[in-house]
Amino acid sequence: MTTIDHVSNGRAQCGIGAGWNEPEYRAFGYEFPDLRTREDQLEEYAEALRLLFNEPFADLSGTHFTLRHAPNNPRPVQRRLPLWIGGAGEKRTLRTAARFADGWNAPYLAPAEWKRKNDVLDNWCAKLGRDGGAIARTVNVGFYMGADAKGAARGEDRYQREWGADTRGFTGFLRGTAERAAEIVDEFRGVGVERLNIAVRSGPYDWEALEAFAQSVMPVLT
Repeated sequence: MTTIDHVSNGRAQCGIGAGWNEPEYRAFGYEFPDLRTREDQLEEYAEALRLLFNEPFADLSGTHFTLRHAPNNPRPVQRRLPLWIGGAGEKRTLRTAARFADGWNAPYLAPAEWKRKNDVLDNWCAKLGRDGGAIARTVNVGFYMGADAKGAARGEDRYQREWGADTRGFTGFLRGTAERAAEIVDEFRGVGVERLNIAVRSGPYDWEALEAFAQSVMPVLT
Protein backbone atom coordinates (compact mmCIF):
# COMPACT_ATOMS: atom_id res chain seq x y z
CA MET A 1 0.00 0.00 0.00
CA THR A 2 2.85 2.37 0.76
CA THR A 3 4.40 1.65 -2.64
CA ILE A 4 1.07 2.34 -4.33
CA ASP A 5 0.82 5.60 -2.40
CA HIS A 6 4.20 6.66 -3.79
CA VAL A 7 3.44 5.54 -7.35
CA SER A 8 0.09 7.40 -7.27
CA ASN A 9 1.59 10.52 -5.68
CA GLY A 10 -0.41 10.16 -2.49
CA ARG A 11 -3.75 8.85 -3.75
CA ALA A 12 -3.79 5.34 -2.23
CA GLN A 13 -6.64 4.24 0.00
CA CYS A 14 -6.62 0.92 1.85
CA GLY A 15 -9.87 -1.05 2.20
CA ILE A 16 -10.22 -4.05 4.54
CA GLY A 17 -12.92 -6.23 6.06
CA ALA A 18 -13.42 -9.36 8.11
CA GLY A 19 -13.73 -11.57 5.02
CA TRP A 20 -16.71 -13.65 3.99
CA ASN A 21 -15.95 -15.64 0.82
CA GLU A 22 -14.64 -19.03 1.93
CA PRO A 23 -13.54 -20.18 -1.57
CA GLU A 24 -11.15 -17.23 -1.74
CA TYR A 25 -9.49 -18.37 1.47
CA ARG A 26 -9.23 -21.98 0.33
CA ALA A 27 -7.89 -21.02 -3.10
CA PHE A 28 -4.77 -19.51 -1.51
CA GLY A 29 -4.29 -22.09 1.23
CA TYR A 30 -5.76 -20.11 4.13
CA GLU A 31 -8.02 -21.57 6.77
CA PHE A 32 -11.49 -20.03 6.97
CA PRO A 33 -12.09 -19.36 10.69
CA ASP A 34 -15.43 -18.65 12.30
CA LEU A 35 -16.88 -15.15 12.24
CA ARG A 36 -15.81 -14.26 15.76
CA THR A 37 -12.20 -15.11 14.94
CA ARG A 38 -12.34 -13.15 11.69
CA GLU A 39 -13.67 -10.13 13.57
CA ASP A 40 -10.84 -10.49 16.11
CA GLN A 41 -8.38 -10.59 13.23
CA LEU A 42 -9.95 -7.55 11.59
CA GLU A 43 -9.61 -5.49 14.75
CA GLU A 44 -5.96 -6.49 15.16
CA TYR A 45 -4.86 -5.94 11.59
CA ALA A 46 -6.69 -2.61 11.42
CA GLU A 47 -4.61 -1.53 14.40
CA ALA A 48 -1.46 -3.01 12.84
CA LEU A 49 -1.99 -1.13 9.58
CA ARG A 50 -2.74 2.12 11.38
CA LEU A 51 0.53 1.78 13.32
CA LEU A 52 2.56 0.84 10.23
CA PHE A 53 1.14 3.73 8.22
CA ASN A 54 1.54 6.30 11.01
CA GLU A 55 4.57 5.39 13.11
CA PRO A 56 8.27 5.05 12.24
CA PHE A 57 8.26 1.69 14.03
CA ALA A 58 5.24 -0.38 15.03
CA ASP A 59 4.77 -2.56 18.10
CA LEU A 60 1.72 -4.75 18.62
CA SER A 61 1.19 -7.82 20.78
CA GLY A 62 -1.99 -9.46 19.59
CA THR A 63 -3.53 -12.90 19.56
CA HIS A 64 -3.22 -13.21 15.80
CA PHE A 65 -0.60 -10.63 14.79
CA THR A 66 2.62 -9.45 16.42
CA LEU A 67 4.85 -6.52 15.48
CA ARG A 68 8.17 -5.91 17.19
CA HIS A 69 9.67 -2.55 16.31
CA ALA A 70 8.48 -3.20 12.74
CA PRO A 71 9.58 -0.55 10.20
CA ASN A 72 7.66 0.68 7.19
CA ASN A 73 10.21 2.47 5.04
CA PRO A 74 9.73 4.61 3.08
CA ARG A 75 6.76 6.19 4.81
CA PRO A 76 3.54 6.83 2.86
CA VAL A 77 3.34 10.09 0.96
CA GLN A 78 0.14 10.97 2.79
CA ARG A 79 0.45 12.02 6.39
CA ARG A 80 -2.50 9.73 7.14
CA LEU A 81 -3.10 7.08 4.48
CA PRO A 82 -6.89 6.50 4.52
CA LEU A 83 -8.02 3.19 5.98
CA TRP A 84 -11.49 2.01 4.95
CA ILE A 85 -13.41 -0.73 6.74
CA GLY A 86 -16.27 -2.49 4.99
CA GLY A 87 -19.13 -4.36 6.63
CA ALA A 88 -22.19 -3.76 8.76
CA GLY A 89 -21.79 -5.93 11.87
CA GLU A 90 -23.03 -3.77 14.71
CA LYS A 91 -21.13 -5.32 17.63
CA ARG A 92 -17.68 -5.76 16.14
CA THR A 93 -17.19 -4.37 12.62
CA LEU A 94 -18.67 -0.96 13.36
CA ARG A 95 -16.76 -0.77 16.63
CA THR A 96 -13.52 -1.46 14.76
CA ALA A 97 -14.46 1.19 12.20
CA ALA A 98 -15.07 3.68 14.99
CA ARG A 99 -11.61 2.94 16.40
CA PHE A 100 -9.47 2.93 13.29
CA ALA A 101 -11.27 3.80 10.05
CA ASP A 102 -11.14 6.94 7.96
CA GLY A 103 -14.03 5.62 5.89
CA TRP A 104 -16.83 3.10 6.30
CA ASN A 105 -18.59 1.28 3.47
CA ALA A 106 -21.59 -1.03 3.70
CA PRO A 107 -22.88 -3.28 0.91
CA TYR A 108 -26.40 -3.65 -0.48
CA LEU A 109 -28.36 -1.94 2.30
CA ALA A 110 -31.56 -0.02 1.67
CA PRO A 111 -31.43 3.67 2.68
CA ALA A 112 -33.36 3.22 5.95
CA GLU A 113 -31.22 0.25 7.02
CA TRP A 114 -28.03 2.07 6.05
CA LYS A 115 -29.09 5.00 8.23
CA ARG A 116 -29.72 2.68 11.18
CA LYS A 117 -26.24 1.17 10.81
CA ASN A 118 -24.79 4.66 10.41
CA ASP A 119 -26.38 5.65 13.71
CA VAL A 120 -24.79 2.60 15.35
CA LEU A 121 -21.40 3.75 14.06
CA ASP A 122 -22.02 7.20 15.50
CA ASN A 123 -22.88 5.63 18.86
CA TRP A 124 -19.63 3.64 18.84
CA CYS A 125 -17.71 6.82 18.02
CA ALA A 126 -19.32 8.58 20.97
CA LYS A 127 -18.50 5.70 23.33
CA LEU A 128 -14.88 5.59 22.18
CA GLY A 129 -14.37 9.35 22.12
CA ARG A 130 -13.86 9.49 18.36
CA ASP A 131 -15.07 12.34 16.16
CA GLY A 132 -17.59 10.63 13.89
CA GLY A 133 -17.16 13.40 11.35
CA ALA A 134 -13.66 12.08 10.65
CA ILE A 135 -15.12 8.91 9.09
CA ALA A 136 -16.47 9.10 5.54
CA ARG A 137 -19.74 7.20 5.00
CA THR A 138 -20.45 5.30 1.77
CA VAL A 139 -22.55 2.45 0.40
CA ASN A 140 -22.28 -0.17 -2.35
CA VAL A 141 -25.43 -0.66 -4.41
CA GLY A 142 -26.06 -3.39 -6.94
CA PHE A 143 -26.79 -2.19 -10.46
CA TYR A 144 -29.76 -3.75 -12.25
CA MET A 145 -31.23 -0.65 -13.87
CA GLY A 146 -32.35 -0.51 -17.48
CA ALA A 147 -32.20 2.30 -20.02
CA ASP A 148 -35.87 1.69 -20.90
CA ALA A 149 -38.70 -0.67 -19.96
CA LYS A 150 -37.20 -3.58 -21.90
CA GLY A 151 -33.80 -2.99 -20.34
CA ALA A 152 -35.37 -2.78 -16.88
CA ALA A 153 -37.06 -6.13 -17.49
CA ARG A 154 -33.74 -7.69 -18.48
CA GLY A 155 -32.13 -6.18 -15.39
CA GLU A 156 -34.87 -7.56 -13.17
CA ASP A 157 -34.48 -11.01 -14.68
CA ARG A 158 -30.77 -10.91 -13.94
CA TYR A 159 -31.39 -9.61 -10.43
CA GLN A 160 -33.70 -12.54 -9.72
CA ARG A 161 -31.11 -15.02 -11.02
CA GLU A 162 -28.30 -13.55 -8.95
CA TRP A 163 -30.13 -12.51 -5.78
CA GLY A 164 -33.57 -14.09 -5.82
CA ALA A 165 -32.52 -17.00 -3.60
CA ASP A 166 -30.36 -14.92 -1.24
CA THR A 167 -31.59 -15.10 2.36
CA ARG A 168 -29.54 -12.26 3.88
CA GLY A 169 -32.17 -9.63 3.22
CA PHE A 170 -30.09 -7.30 1.05
CA THR A 171 -32.26 -4.70 -0.69
CA GLY A 172 -29.77 -2.00 -1.73
CA PHE A 173 -30.09 -2.25 -5.51
CA LEU A 174 -30.82 0.09 -8.39
CA ARG A 175 -33.67 -1.50 -10.31
CA GLY A 176 -36.22 -0.30 -12.82
CA THR A 177 -35.57 2.66 -15.11
CA ALA A 178 -33.40 5.74 -14.60
CA GLU A 179 -36.30 7.65 -13.02
CA ARG A 180 -36.65 5.09 -10.23
CA ALA A 181 -32.88 4.84 -9.83
CA ALA A 182 -32.70 8.61 -9.33
CA GLU A 183 -35.29 8.39 -6.56
CA ILE A 184 -33.32 5.67 -4.77
CA VAL A 185 -30.03 7.54 -5.06
CA ASP A 186 -31.70 10.67 -3.71
CA GLU A 187 -32.94 8.63 -0.73
CA PHE A 188 -29.38 7.55 0.00
CA ARG A 189 -28.21 11.15 -0.15
CA GLY A 190 -31.01 12.14 2.20
CA VAL A 191 -29.90 9.73 4.93
CA GLY A 192 -26.27 10.89 4.85
CA VAL A 193 -24.48 8.74 2.27
CA GLU A 194 -21.47 10.73 1.07
CA ARG A 195 -20.54 8.50 -1.86
CA LEU A 196 -22.46 5.81 -3.69
CA ASN A 197 -20.46 3.01 -5.27
CA ILE A 198 -22.03 1.20 -8.21
CA ALA A 199 -21.34 -2.52 -7.79
CA VAL A 200 -21.43 -4.17 -11.21
CA ARG A 201 -21.10 -7.94 -11.09
CA SER A 202 -19.60 -10.12 -13.80
CA GLY A 203 -20.52 -9.38 -17.43
CA PRO A 204 -22.00 -9.12 -19.90
CA TYR A 205 -22.65 -5.51 -18.94
CA ASP A 206 -25.61 -3.39 -19.97
CA TRP A 207 -23.72 -0.43 -21.40
CA GLU A 208 -26.93 1.35 -22.40
CA ALA A 209 -28.11 1.23 -18.79
CA LEU A 210 -24.79 2.59 -17.53
CA GLU A 211 -24.93 5.38 -20.09
CA ALA A 212 -28.51 6.18 -19.06
CA PHE A 213 -27.38 6.36 -15.42
CA ALA A 214 -24.53 8.72 -16.32
CA GLN A 215 -26.71 10.96 -18.50
CA SER A 216 -30.04 10.89 -16.66
CA VAL A 217 -29.30 10.20 -12.98
CA MET A 218 -25.95 11.75 -12.18
CA PRO A 219 -26.71 15.27 -13.53
CA VAL A 220 -29.88 15.48 -11.45
CA LEU A 221 -28.05 14.63 -8.25
CA THR A 222 -24.89 16.74 -8.61
